[in-house]
Amino acid sequence: MYRLYGMPTAWREMERIRREMNRLFDTGPDRLLRQAAAFPPMNIWSSDEGLVVTAEIPGVNVDDLEITVVNETLTLKGQRAADEINENSRYHRRERGQGRFARSIQLPFPVNSGEVDANMKDGVLYVSLPRAEEDKPRKITVKGS
Repeated sequence: MYRLYGMPTAWREMERIRREMNRLFDTGPDRLLRQAAAFPPMNIWSSDEGLVVTAEIPGVNVDDLEITVVNETLTLKGQRAADEINENSRYHRRERGQGRFARSIQLPFPVNSGEVDANMKDGVLYVSLPRAEEDKPRKITVKGS
């Protein structure tokens, strides 16, 4: 970063305003909306047999989760309860989200929604989505003449 010493007062003031604007945009509601849109964070991988989706949802009770598969879209909905704090206490920092969330992802191929399996361990949700039989790759035998 360059030094502001020796700059005219107007330039120093403009630089201060620029820094203040950057700080506002880095911590404003847009940043919070971008973070909320990415909750819960997910990993997805596939094989010829199907997909596995993992989602980090610490603090969410399995009874508060709803998983649906419609066509080729997986939707995860849930709710994370607020921390219970003493009425005489107050927050100094509050970064963990609370309340309802929903996230939908487009699947890369059709799945057999009747055989989807989900379980949770240590705050990570594991969803196994078997590939639809009609979409599985098939080996074609070439006949000689």
